[in-house]
Amino acid sequence: MLKKMSPYWIWAVLSLPALTMMPGLLTASGREFHFLLHPSGEWAARLLILTMCITPLMQLTKGAVWVRWLRANRRYFGVASFAYAAVHVYVYVVGAGSLAKLLAEATAFDMWTGWAAFAIFIPLAATSMDYAVRKLGLWWKPLQKWTYASAVLVLLHWASLHGWNEPMGAVVNFAPLIVLTGYRLWWTYLRQRPLRMA
Repeated sequence: MLKKMSPYWIWAVLSLPALTMMPGLLTASGREFHFLLHPSGEWAARLLILTMCITPLMQLTKGAVWVRWLRANRRYFGVASFAYAAVHVYVYVVGAGSLAKLLAEATAFDMWTGWAAFAIFIPLAATSMDYAVRKLGLWWKPLQKWTYASAVLVLLHWASLHGWNEPMGAVVNFAPLIVLTGYRLWWTYLRQRPLRMA
């Protein structure tokens, strides 16, 4: 039987990486603060990947207990991904030091992909609560499908930041999602289904 875990325990676990970032965040300046840019972005991406892997894992494992647990708590992983993305943006904006520098860098490929991904994150996180799901009704699922666009943008942002000659960090982290999404597409559209008797 699938056991329900208190959301407080889930949030405690999801907050562990943030605890290691707190000393740097409290300074809001200096090298220690600047070094938070990469881990905050990477945790945002990893939790996004985990969130998006759950549905194809349900198909692949035929609803294994541990995957059903992940699905039951998927909302927490998605919101935590947004929280780390917000920290990532905060560190970048404060580190930039001026609006002029932010605007000058905004049109670079590695920057606008990140900003676009974060812009998509905002309405997704804002509509994650039960109230928003009820209010949006049939519009909620189409809105959530924008997660795929944000994932592509995050992958491009991450890979281009380290130069296209060395994109392996992004590729390795996104490999499970790429493989599982390919499996989901095959399962949904391409697999050979048994013939039905008339």
